[in-house]
Amino acid sequence: MTATLPVQQSPSPGAPRRARGWALPLRERIAPYAYIAPFFVLFGVFGLIPFLFTFYIALFDWNPIGDQTFIGIDNFARMIADPRFWNATGNTISIWLLSTIPQLLVALVLAHVLNSARLRLAMFFRMSILVPYITSVAATAIVFAQMFDRDYGLLNWLLGLLGIGPIDFVQSVWGSHLMIAVMVAWRWFGYTALLYLASLQAVPRDIYEAASIDGAGGWQQFRYITVPSLRPVIIFTVVTSTIGGLQIFTEPLLVARTTNLTCGAVRQCQTLTLFLYEQGFGQYQFGYGAAIGVALFVMIILVAAVNYLLSSRIRGA
Repeated sequence: MTATLPVQQSPSPGAPRRARGWALPLRERIAPYAYIAPFFVLFGVFGLIPFLFTFYIALFDWNPIGDQTFIGIDNFARMIADPRFWNATGNTISIWLLSTIPQLLVALVLAHVLNSARLRLAMFFRMSILVPYITSVAATAIVFAQMFDRDYGLLNWLLGLLGIGPIDFVQSVWGSHLMIAVMVAWRWFGYTALLYLASLQAVPRDIYEAASIDGAGGWQQFRYITVPSLRPVIIFTVVTSTIGGLQIFTEPLLVARTTNLTCGAVRQCQTLTLFLYEQGFGQYQFGYGAAIGVALFVMIILVAAVNYLLSSRIRGA
């Protein structure tokens, strides 16, 4: 038996030949990089250069209209010995925990409810939960400040019905932390719930129907179907909420109207970003403020790394 090889047809003389990547004209080789260049240019000018410049300023006694004296790590040594820095660190961690954990839990339950096939007006409720997210932070702070007011606030009025005296939330440590945490959680729970809901939409409805036929109740479906299906998105929201929670600035700035930068007479709700702003733009100690910014960056990196390690173990399990 003989086998014949297929005859390779040669291209016609008039047909264009496909050029390899290295043989393309210079314009075609540069075009893909030119399309994505605006993002990297903007990121470099407004992100990377200021970021690196912060590390540089942190090594100086920096006066923007005077002398800039190199002092090495003196700003960092001063920061470690400054009780105001540790107070702001404790306030930041406290507000972050009080706002992030309830926010994620409420968003998880709400996404499970909105994904139910029995829910009427589901589209209306899915759109309504975004209202806090699109509301101005300043308007939110004004409303919550009135609700938590010591003399005329709605919350203290409800506590009075229970026989509990009025609480000055702004002037107390835990009260101010609770008020700011409620503001942050109220603003972001709808956005987080929509992320969870979008992930749940990809879960086949047949799984829930089969679980119902097998006798699984709502809690069992939530525990064994909803939560495992949302595991990657939960990890993502934990990391992003951690980064955002450690950078809380606007809410404490607007809560204490008379002492904005210190957030109270004893700095009871001053966060790290607010302390950074006070030192840098309030007292014009730009070198010390830059050192605080570097410390905040290192803290965020460490927390994000811990979250990544924990999420890796969860995915492995």
